[in-house]
Amino acid sequence: MEITQQLLNPVEQGLLAVMILIIMFGMGATLTPDDFRHALRQPRGMLIGFLSQFGLMPLIAVGLAVLLNLPPALAIALIMVGCLPGGTTSNMFAYFARGSVALSVSMTAASTVLALVMMPLLLDLHASGFVERIDSEMRAAGDEGGFAMPYPNIIIALLLVLLPVGAGMVLLRHSPEWAKTAEDTAGFMAIIVILFLLGSAAVRHGNLFLETPWQVYAGSICLGLVGFLFGYLMAGAARLAPRFKRTVSLETGIQNGPIAFTIILLSFREPLQSQMLWQAILYSTFIVITSSLVTLFYRRIGRADWEIHRNNTVHQRLFGEGYRIRYPEAAVGRTPQD
Repeated sequence: MEITQQLLNPVEQGLLAVMILIIMFGMGATLTPDDFRHALRQPRGMLIGFLSQFGLMPLIAVGLAVLLNLPPALAIALIMVGCLPGGTTSNMFAYFARGSVALSVSMTAASTVLALVMMPLLLDLHASGFVERIDSEMRAAGDEGGFAMPYPNIIIALLLVLLPVGAGMVLLRHSPEWAKTAEDTAGFMAIIVILFLLGSAAVRHGNLFLETPWQVYAGSICLGLVGFLFGYLMAGAARLAPRFKRTVSLETGIQNGPIAFTIILLSFREPLQSQMLWQAILYSTFIVITSSLVTLFYRRIGRADWEIHRNNTVHQRLFGEGYRIRYPEAAVGRTPQD
């Protein structure tokens, strides 16, 4: 598909940039150095999360792009979303799904930092074929410059995103009350960003929704759904406790859409920019819907093992860390630690 007009004008891009800064600042306001130390104390869960985030998701994105025969620009955008770190809303969904919020926050923090290295490497590995197709098409159309993946711009965009995250961490250290306000604002702003982008597209490009092929919608929806499934299965194969499986599943499928918007706006030019941005917008829209449905399902099936976990936590506070009631392994998994 081709988008003949610029999806967002300069004013809309400026507003989007401000909203993304607020979201990432709010994300930082939820993180402390203890979150990173917790990640080191839970190496198995973090390792499975890392393999799911940066191993499974890019492969799923590539598989969907090839299976659905997406145009090169949209394929690159889908792969880029698959290579992103965990989303800012995954911690909230992990909480409502009766998962491990500590593991979710640790995975989000670690993946956001690791994305500086992993994302350029994964894009070079998985998207090179689509880049070559765009380059060939542009040269055939008379563009002597052709096309190359703007890796320096992508790295700069990732660094710019990390700056408000660091500022949010500083705020949390010095003013927890204001940090809580920033956290709540960020969660609300994430929804506003999606509504803003969809509203802008509907007002100025209303026909875009009808002209978008079903394959693009399918890729946007299935990336998250398949990520949830394989993240859960991978955590299950590692014999993690049920609530850890739910957490890894959600962290795998929920990618950080605002980072995708930032990278696309700062790294690509028209007409590729609007096409890639549209793919990222559709993913961000559908991931909120699918995450909500999956969370409701996880919350229902996780009631028993969550109650067991809470009981063990209370008993350990009363009788010491070593005290544990032995429940059936099927109910708590092999590693029912905190």
